[in-house]
This record gives sequence, C-alpha cells and structure tokens, in this order.
Amino acid sequence: EPRSAWCCLAWTLVIGAMNSLVFLINLLLMFVIFTIVLLPTIVVVYFGFQCHSQVLHSSARYCKSILDDNSSSALIILGFVIMSPLIVMAMAIYCSLARRLRLFMCFQPYSLAVYKGGKWCHSKEGALCGCARGWNTQVKAWV
Repeated sequence: EPRSAWCCLAWTLVIGAMNSLVFLINLLLMFVIFTIVLLPTIVVVYFGFQCHSQVLHSSARYCKSILDDNSSSALIILGFVIMSPLIVMAMAIYCSLARRLRLFMCFQPYSLAVYKGGKWCHSKEGALCGCARGWNTQVKAWV
C-alpha cells in the first residue's frame, strides 16, 4: 500500500542518506586503493619534475649530485609509462574488493519509500552491509 506524502518524503531522505553514505564509502575505498597502487608513479614523477631545471629546479643535494636534466626527463617519462598498467591494476583490485564486500548491493531502491511493507535486505553469508539479497556468485559483470 502507498505511504502518505510526508512519510514518503521522510523515507526518501533516509534512503537517499543511506545511498549517499554507501557512495562515499565506495569513493573513499577507491581513493585509498588508487593512492596506494599509484604511489610509485607519484614518487617518480614528483622527483622528475622537482629536479628538472626547466620546471622546479630544486636545490636539494640529490638533485645536484644524482639527477641532471636527462635523468629527470627519464624519470618523468618512466612515471607516465608505468601509470597505465598501475591504473588497470588499481581498478581490478577495487572491483574485486567491492565485489567481495558486496558494496554495490548496499544501494537501496527508492521504491521502499513509496510503498509500505518493503523488505529491507538482511545479512546473508557474511555480507558487509547485509544487502546480499538473492546474491548469485555465478553472475558475471559482463552478462
């Protein structure tokens, strides 16, 4: 049976807040994984730009004794070359972790706000958020 207008609005706000929280958790997880996996690229490109005479030209000792313009250019190029495989690896790690934690199943449909008696999903098989209703492990993402 349909809910009243005020009740529907309140439930819409609750479900919207829950979905926003799940979205922020996904975003935070993605940020942490990408930062950790891309750290070698960040460091290599940073030192390349820091020690190149045409960019920042730092007066640090390692820039004067170890890195000249050619080696700084090589670091910059190396950093951008290794970035592509690391991005693919970071995305694969994030997707496998999100699938294992079933984070995408935590989003609630807004139909729960419109009609009374909608069932909230309950924890099955140790899901993180308890939203693994009808989870089929044989379903593939590309099907």
